Amino acid sequence: MSSIPSVAGRSESPWCSLITVTHNSRKALEEFWGKNDAVPSDVEWIVVDNCSTDGSAELAERLGATRVIRLTENLGFGLANNKGFEIARGQFVGFVNPDIRVKYADLKALELVATENQAVVSPQLMNADGSVQPNGRGFPFLLDKVRNRLGSGEKLHGSYLLFSESDEPRMVCWLMGASIFAARQSIEMFGAWDSHFFLYYEDKDFCLRAWKAGVPVAVVPRVRWTHGWARETSNLSATPWKRELASMFKFYGRYPEFLLGRNIASRKHARISREVYGA
Repeated sequence: MSSIPSVAGRSESPWCSLITVTHNSRKALEEFWGKNDAVPSDVEWIVVDNCSTDGSAELAERLGATRVIRLTENLGFGLANNKGFEIARGQFVGFVNPDIRVKYADLKALELVATENQAVVSPQLMNADGSVQPNGRGFPFLLDKVRNRLGSGEKLHGSYLLFSESDEPRMVCWLMGASIFAARQSIEMFGAWDSHFFLYYEDKDFCLRAWKAGVPVAVVPRVRWTHGWARETSNLSATPWKRELASMFKFYGRYPEFLLGRNIASRKHARISREVYGA
């Protein structure tokens, strides 16, 4: 199902592992990783390629990926991330999309917040024009998700779209899956990614299971990385919509409280309510 090349030229054990899942991601790799500095010798970059046909795996190797796992079929985002996690050697692990511009000098700052708080963390993601992306989110109520998609995001600031008003870490209910970091031992406490979600909603589930296991979730606003953020469902293809709807039914079947109202959700997730909303 996959092939894992040996690591060439790196004998030391990396302290940090970056895992990137690709599927026909050549353009994003060129734009975001191709303009980066070389991967530091004490950091490994593992690319798990979900059966691309555009040369993504070959490009990742040329860009300095430590290991490239070539899957012979598209297994989905969560399962591919888990395959990278299984072979990762670092004690600090980041799941980072192809359309993220990584600043390697920031990794220690993320690790510090993650270890001090035993937390799942993310940089504050930014658009190319310098505006802030709402990668930190509140309770994933279906109604709020729909309202946000319909362009009512301004009304959701502080409830669904969460931003820090300072440089201090901001606790959130969940993080967009484009860039998520944690200590290996923290991830192992709740079992990493659930492969039942082929694509979409896996980041919400990942973070909710982290909270349930006693691992809080936070955005680190003093670390800011650019994110391309191109949604597949913004095009007219039916496949992304089918995948999103399938994941949506799975998610709300598992977490029906987010269909039933804030009071029920707050009682069910009391720690999140307290630490994210101060309630």
